Amino acid sequence: MIKFFRKIRQNLLMENKTGKYFKYASGEIFLVMIGILLALQVNNWNERRKGRIREQKILVQLKSEYEANLAQLEEKIYMRNRAIEASHKLLSFVDNPEIFDEETFYTSWWHIMIDPTFDPIKNDIIGTDKLQLIQNEKLVSLLSNWSSEVYQVQEQEKQYQIFRNQFIMSLSIGSGTSRNLNNNIWKDGYSPVEALDKSSSLKFRINPSKRKIDFKEILADPEQEDIPAIVISFHQNANIQSVTLRNRIIEMLDIINSEIKK
Repeated sequence: MIKFFRKIRQNLLMENKTGKYFKYASGEIFLVMIGILLALQVNNWNERRKGRIREQKILVQLKSEYEANLAQLEEKIYMRNRAIEASHKLLSFVDNPEIFDEETFYTSWWHIMIDPTFDPIKNDIIGTDKLQLIQNEKLVSLLSNWSSEVYQVQEQEKQYQIFRNQFIMSLSIGSGTSRNLNNNIWKDGYSPVEALDKSSSLKFRINPSKRKIDFKEILADPEQEDIPAIVISFHQNANIQSVTLRNRIIEMLDIINSEIKK
């Protein structure tokens, strides 16, 4: 093709057709420029296509991760709600000793001894060039704020861990009910909510204590109402933050799903 154009130029010069030569040269330059622009457009289109393919892979990854995060977070909210319900039950035994039920007492204490902690998947997208591939600005904003919002929930959980270790565990051990409590949990089979295999049911016996336990004396201990009341406040605060975080995840998943379908 280049030889063809060169031959035309040479013929025009040999025939002394200078005007036609300049017109032809201008046309040739124009065609070359159009070719360059088309090549740039094709290249840009190809780069955008590659970027979109990479973005789709990232979105699919995010979808999987945040669906798992949502399931885990809802599990922690459920565990806290169960502990709140158990705390109310313990307070009812303090207020109304005549309705006291030993097995319910043990089960309730077990629920408030459990330590729900949210540990989401840490992806390799935030703070990297991969984030720039995501075109939806709202999703980018939500992803950028994710770590700080998770931190707020985890701070609540850390405070509960300290309280649990210092007060709940020490009261349970000091009351002389721990053996019976643990035996009651496992004797008929038990599968923790946070268990990796939800279908498993662990069953074994520790055997109850032969000591005589004075539950009237236990219920008269002021800590039997102080601790459940504080547990309620701790878990309510953590759940307020967790529900907000849950809404963030749902919003992100809605955006991700809409972007994947494009």
